[in-house]
Amino acid sequence: MPDLSDGQVLTRTLCFSVDPGTRSRLSSGASYAPPLKVGEPIDGFCIGQVVESLNPRFSEGDLVAMGGGWADHCIFSGRGYIQKIPHDRLPLSYWIGVLGVPGMTAWFGLHRVAGLKTGDRLLITSAAGPVGATAAQIARVKGAGLVVGLARGAEKALWLRSEARLDAVIDYALSPDLTADLKHAGPEGYDCLFDNVGPEMIDRVIPLMRPGGRIVISGQLADYNARPGEARGLMNSRYFISSRLRMEGLVVFDDLRGFPAAQSELSGMIEAGDVRVREIRYSGLEAAPGAFIDLFTGSDFGRRIIDIATPSV
Repeated sequence: MPDLSDGQVLTRTLCFSVDPGTRSRLSSGASYAPPLKVGEPIDGFCIGQVVESLNPRFSEGDLVAMGGGWADHCIFSGRGYIQKIPHDRLPLSYWIGVLGVPGMTAWFGLHRVAGLKTGDRLLITSAAGPVGATAAQIARVKGAGLVVGLARGAEKALWLRSEARLDAVIDYALSPDLTADLKHAGPEGYDCLFDNVGPEMIDRVIPLMRPGGRIVISGQLADYNARPGEARGLMNSRYFISSRLRMEGLVVFDDLRGFPAAQSELSGMIEAGDVRVREIRYSGLEAAPGAFIDLFTGSDFGRRIIDIATPSV
């Protein structure tokens, strides 16, 4: 292990996640984060236990959620994302899932970007994913008038209806006329589209948005594997004028100061059973590449967590 400098923290990784957004960093054109260079470790989010600290905020033995990577030890440089885990009432992995970046993306996408209001009619794409499922359930708890989810596969649809308790779920892979199904599920239109998929789906939904509708751009799952120039653009932009629509993307690290309050409220929802969480667990560092591929090819769903160690007492 390298010697630490002032402000740094060395952690032993207990578990980490694999994330769809990492795919974009394996290509030359990245968005808010630079592309990963050949030879660099894959980064991501992890739960760690402090082994050594030259940072006054952290002590040996502390459990933290942080930006780390596919490694059994990580060094926090003194800058970036790290958070001491405030309580042990929920599984540790939740702090890199529903209470971590995916959950906070859902929370601030709804509250800050969409300005969620009681009675709003919402459409959530990739609704069985960690961000989509959390956004859908938060919206329901907060008094949305309608929550409709788009997903693929009977198992996802069943979970979204029975566990997440969405009002309607559309299996887009089986729909003979997706636009007609969207209209049927939301006959009065949608106040908010929370999109995790990309422009083709957004373009389909834009004509169905109610006046003053808001579109939250959270992810681009359909385009992560697209070659440069292959991703299509928006064709229905005229509705932004006639329906006074607003579309905005978010990078959730802009909201870091608000994490503790949001995590506290969301923790209460989880403990009350109002927000359900689904995880898929893998064992061993060597499982990470397969788990990452499963994000794009596997039929199962939920936050993918790689377990590699247990906390020391």
